[in-house]
Amino acid sequence: MSMPTKTDEPDAPTLGEQLLASATYNRGRAATQALVEEETILALDNVRRLLVVEGEDGPVCHWEGLMGRLYGLGLDDVQRAFLGLVLGMVGIGLHTLFSVGELDERRLLILMRAMPTLAGNDRVAVGTRL
Repeated sequence: MSMPTKTDEPDAPTLGEQLLASATYNRGRAATQALVEEETILALDNVRRLLVVEGEDGPVCHWEGLMGRLYGLGLDDVQRAFLGLVLGMVGIGLHTLFSVGELDERRLLILMRAMPTLAGNDRVAVGTRL
């Protein structure tokens, strides 16, 4: 079963949009945004089953559900490095920044864009070098 992108209603928000709307603090919002942008990890049933829980107003990320399970999710090395760094944003696990060496350019850019949100700074822009 793949990640549902929409409900039966044509204008219903996607799971990613719902998770972003429910993220109320900088660390959680940065981590959620990164995971939603990456797409492949959140599309896995076993990740969603452990991460996404039903809150009062809809689905929310319960990051603790992934604690200690990074190696049992069936992720490839790049996905595991990315998710480990994302979990580090919310204070779970111990993934060093050395792990960025495992990431492809797209995932590295996602994490770089998440850093200002993580720091609570909306003035820093992250883009590509010319």
